[in-house]
Amino acid sequence: MRVMPAVDILEGEVVQLVGGRPGTEQIVLPDPLEVAKGWARQGAPAIHVIDLDGALGKGGNPNLIKRIIKEVGVPVEVGGGVRTTATVNQYLEWGAEAVIVGTRAISDTNWLRDIALEHPRRVILALDVASGRIQVKGWQESSHVPLEQMFDIIRDFPLAGVLHTDVDVEGRAQGINPGEIRGFVARCPHPVISSGGIRSIDDIRLLEGMKVAAVVAGLALYTGRLNPAEVWRRER
Repeated sequence: MRVMPAVDILEGEVVQLVGGRPGTEQIVLPDPLEVAKGWARQGAPAIHVIDLDGALGKGGNPNLIKRIIKEVGVPVEVGGGVRTTATVNQYLEWGAEAVIVGTRAISDTNWLRDIALEHPRRVILALDVASGRIQVKGWQESSHVPLEQMFDIIRDFPLAGVLHTDVDVEGRAQGINPGEIRGFVARCPHPVISSGGIRSIDDIRLLEGMKVAAVVAGLALYTGRLNPAEVWRRER
């Protein structure tokens, strides 16, 4: 199980938000490229990049993300506002390991199937969940598609995995919700990447025991509650 640092980009800066809500920034760093390179130097096996501007419909940071993909020196998975085939293709052509899709993929599952078939094991579906409901448009709205129905739809799609973000605990570094994650992993037909609430190395070990494929850590890494050396030493 690999642990990836989150590099969430808003208005050209790295931020850590509570529950994804702008205005709740707990961390603000001015240079996303240097932040990503710094995590790679400390041993991160991959970087998880989210364009929050794109997710919120406020433009995006494609040139910055291109530099991260090309210069950071470790695999990069990228998402946030990815709603066209052209964007998926562009990120993959730049060298992204995988592209994360959410809002459009949930409302247009034919499109999700098509891009997954075009790029087998290179597309990750983001299923961000709050109070049991899938969240879309940068967590500003709830989808009408039930979670179980989405699992049935994607069962035979050649996805790289499913990114499960527990929005109820995201950005708080107060601990994961084991029951929520365990149930999601048991029902999801694809490998699960878990995000939200990571507080300590004990949470990492607990997720590993749940057979989670990968973990995205944010605030706990940025505040030093997670020791990067301890986290990434265990992967070697």
